[in-house]
Amino acid sequence: MATKGKRVLIIAGEASGDLYGGNLVKAIRAVDSSVFFLGVGGLHMREAGVELLWNADEMGVVGLPGVKRLLTIMSVYRVVSTNLQQWRPDLVVLIDYPEFNLLVAGKAKKLGIPVMYYISPQIWAWRSGRIKTIRRRVDRMVVILPFEERIYREGGVEVSFVGHPLLDVIRVTDEKSLTRSRYSKDRASRLVGLLPGSRINEISKLLPVMLDTAAALAKEIPDIHFLMPLAPTIRSHQIDPYLRGRDIPLTVVENNTHEVIQVCEMMIAASGTVTLEAAILGTPLVVVYKVNPLTYWLGKRLIKVQHVALANIVAGETVAPELIQHEANPEQIAREAMAILGDSDRQAWIRQRFSEVRDSVGKPGASARTAAIAMELMDAR
Repeated sequence: MATKGKRVLIIAGEASGDLYGGNLVKAIRAVDSSVFFLGVGGLHMREAGVELLWNADEMGVVGLPGVKRLLTIMSVYRVVSTNLQQWRPDLVVLIDYPEFNLLVAGKAKKLGIPVMYYISPQIWAWRSGRIKTIRRRVDRMVVILPFEERIYREGGVEVSFVGHPLLDVIRVTDEKSLTRSRYSKDRASRLVGLLPGSRINEISKLLPVMLDTAAALAKEIPDIHFLMPLAPTIRSHQIDPYLRGRDIPLTVVENNTHEVIQVCEMMIAASGTVTLEAAILGTPLVVVYKVNPLTYWLGKRLIKVQHVALANIVAGETVAPELIQHEANPEQIAREAMAILGDSDRQAWIRQRFSEVRDSVGKPGASARTAAIAMELMDAR
C-alpha cells in the first residue's frame, strides 16, 4: 500500500468513537491533506476518507460478548495486527474501546510505532490498574473529561485534556419554536423524547419498557407527544416490530437527534453519551439501563463510581434520576418523569446544573487540538 504522505492507523470500535474519529480525520487533513488513513470504523470515518479494514458496527458490545461477536473481534485483531506489521504507519490512533485497543497498543509498541489514545478508558470507574498497562503502551493519552487529566498525570502517563468533542458536534439554536414546529403541529403539546440506545441489544431490552412508560404517561397527560430520534446505527425497520399494535402519540425521527433533544421538555434515555448530550443542550432527563444479569452482578462488584450516567458523573451528583436493572420498569420511570414534568422549579434547577456541566467540559475545538497532538507525534519520529 504505497502512499506519499504520513500514514495513520485509526481504530474506533463503536458509534460514538466513529463520529469523533471522523471529525479527527477531517481536522488532521485540514492541517496536512496528504495524510493517509487506514483503520476500523463506521460511516463517519469512511466519509472522512478512512480506508476501512473492518466495519465497526460488527464489533459494538454491551456486557459480555457472545461467541460469534468474540470470534469477529479476534478476526479484526488479526487483520489489524497484520497491517501494523506490514504497513508500519507513522502513528496509531486508538479511540475508546479499551479491551481491543489496548491489545493493539501493545502490538504497536513492540513495533516501535507511536500510539495516541483518544478518549480514555474509564479507569476512574473500574479496573484502575489498567493505568499501568496504558503507561507502558501509550505515548500520549488525550482525555475529554476534566477530572481525567489529574488521574493520568499522577499515574505517570503523558496526558492532554482537549475538551469534549461533542462541543464540536452539537449546535444549540435559540429558534426553539421554529424547530419544534417540524415535530408537532400542536403548539400546546408537551414533547417528551425516547432514546432507547444505539445498539440492537439495548433496543430489545429498553424500547418495550419505554413504550409501556409512554402509554402510561399518555393516560396522565392528554396533550403529550413522544419523539424517538434513532441513532445512526439503528434503522427504522429494526424498531417497527416493537411499535406494531401500539396506540401511542409517537413520531420516529432519523438524523436529527440533537435537534430533538433540544425541542423536548424532557427525555427518557438509555445511559451513555446521550446523557451528556442532553446536559449540553440543557434538557432534563430520566436515565434507564438494563444489561444481562451476569453483567449486572459483575458490575456491582467492580464499578467504583456512584453514578452510571455520564452527565451525573461530570456533575458529581444525581441531577438526572437513574433507574437501573429491575428499577427500570414502566411504573418507576413514569413516576420519575411525572415528577419532572410537574415541577417547573426542578426543571430550572436541572437546567442550571447542566449549564455548569457544559462549562466544565471545555470549549469547542477538541478535534483541532487533538489533530495538533497527532501531528506533533508524527513529526517527532
